[in-house]
Amino acid sequence: MGNEKRLRGILLAIADIILINVAYMISFYIRLGYVYDEIYNDIYVKYLPLILITYIGMLALFKMYRSIWKIAGIDEVISGVTACFIAGILNFVISEFMPFRIPRVVTILSCFFIMVFVLGVRLSYRFIRRISIYGKKYIGNGEKAIIIGAGACGQLLIEEIRKDESFNYKIVGLIDDNPNKRHTYLKGIKVLGNRNDILDVVKETKATSIFLAIPSMTAEEKSDILEICKEAKAKVKIVPSFYQSIDSGIDLKKVRDVDLKDLLGREEVQLDKSGISDYLTDKIILVTGAGGSIGSELCRQIATFNPKKLLILDIYENNAYDLQNELSRNYPELNKEVIIASVRDKKRLEEIFDEFKPNVIFHAAAHKHVPLMEVNPQEAIKNNVKGTLNVAECADRYGSDKFVLISTDKAVNPTNVMGATKRLCEMIVQAINVRSKTDFVAVRFGNVLGSNGSVIPLFQKQISEGGPVTLTHKDIVRYFMLIPEAAQLVLQAGAYASGGEIFVLDMGEPVKIYDLAINLIKLSGFEPFKDIDIKITGLRPGEKLYEELLMDEEGLEETKHKKIFIGKPANFDLDKLKLEIEEINEIAIKGDLVKLRTKLKKIVPTYVNLNEKEVAVSKDENK
Repeated sequence: MGNEKRLRGILLAIADIILINVAYMISFYIRLGYVYDEIYNDIYVKYLPLILITYIGMLALFKMYRSIWKIAGIDEVISGVTACFIAGILNFVISEFMPFRIPRVVTILSCFFIMVFVLGVRLSYRFIRRISIYGKKYIGNGEKAIIIGAGACGQLLIEEIRKDESFNYKIVGLIDDNPNKRHTYLKGIKVLGNRNDILDVVKETKATSIFLAIPSMTAEEKSDILEICKEAKAKVKIVPSFYQSIDSGIDLKKVRDVDLKDLLGREEVQLDKSGISDYLTDKIILVTGAGGSIGSELCRQIATFNPKKLLILDIYENNAYDLQNELSRNYPELNKEVIIASVRDKKRLEEIFDEFKPNVIFHAAAHKHVPLMEVNPQEAIKNNVKGTLNVAECADRYGSDKFVLISTDKAVNPTNVMGATKRLCEMIVQAINVRSKTDFVAVRFGNVLGSNGSVIPLFQKQISEGGPVTLTHKDIVRYFMLIPEAAQLVLQAGAYASGGEIFVLDMGEPVKIYDLAINLIKLSGFEPFKDIDIKITGLRPGEKLYEELLMDEEGLEETKHKKIFIGKPANFDLDKLKLEIEEINEIAIKGDLVKLRTKLKKIVPTYVNLNEKEVAVSKDENK
């Protein structure tokens, strides 16, 4: 690569030497016409080395042999003009002190010709390339698209689309709400209207794609525009918000399809960072289940608060390894330790707590998939319940400051084993808190967008494969939260913890999954039931039509943060609860699933077993 650059520089210098001579020949012709003057020819030959040294030297000084000319802009042009101008002045001044000199007019004219020739050669590659790209984009058969946003981001997007031959789009119009921009042109493309004209513009231009390129818009504004776009029968793509800077450019690979987080219309969570910093900075933090969706995001967020040490605990080594590499790249100064261990192994946990003595524990390790836990309930007991008790008892024994359990809205009036085990985990936290100096709390929230196994990636995959999109019931509704949003609010709740609370996160309005499927199909440029079918498969074992965030007896109190509320602490007898957990764990080990569910119902009275048929069949078999 270095030799290639050197060769390119040498070839450019040779070309410049030829162009300098051509510029002087033309200047001589303009000054003298057809008259051949042998004296001036001898003078020119005599001073040619000086002319070449000044021009080539100045061009080299201004890095004209090292610039990347295929993406050169105004800065390179200014450098080239300056270099030639200075070289021209030097030649003019020097010649004034010589007994025989080249005519002044020739020296001045040649300077301007050299500027034109030198820069012309360098910019010709870009010019020819741009002409060919423009031809393909204007005349070619690329997919027609419009861009919403005729600002700096829209300009960058147009430039990148034109440069990237693999990104086969033909931009046919712009949309912008600024009335002063209407009927004006950006990079040769006309602003055809505002957001209210989107449907008409798509129809008139026959655009099949829409790029949303207004990074400064609020979440609510984005949601409003997407509501219009979903009726346009065009695929919608989003330019990520971190491309607001003109200098940073746009990576077309980062332009993504629209998803639910764009439709939610929620603003970014604002945190009390000083309160969080007080209990995380310079502390030893343990995150169990750290390789999972929530656990890994907690680690990323915690890393920004400069902990004394971050302990990354997970049984699955691949996720933990990936997270370790990511944190090493993004937070090279972070003191971290990756621990491969299971929360089921009490002895191993005690060794870890004895060695590191963590100040704060975020317990995210759990089996979470409802259908899988319905057919493997014994594993939910061993991992979720017994695992939580193990970690909680270690936190108490080794004097941790805080223990934060990651819980779920499925723990409220649970209709499935997973939800019932998480409710039992909440009971453990509230029971042990009464006796411990450690502050034990739980944080409860709903479905997390983008987490492993969540509905959005599934729908997007099904749409990309041509359908059908499958959902379990037409009327099913769910609360949704973004992964970073959930992790940040967990950290914030930890700052408010005084012990025994169940923190409930404000998940916004519940989303009807059927409507979500319809919107995603439309925003992918397809028509529901015509291009992409929707198939109702029926509720899965243990699945509710809707989730709740509070139990009736818990009440609700506000906190300093508008998105965090506190459920009233409940009282549970720890000794009795531990006996019950030991009994159900023994049942789980033996694998008696019917007895397990019956015992779970006894410990968690709000649990409604939707698999009663299984119990009935079992009784019939025993008759």
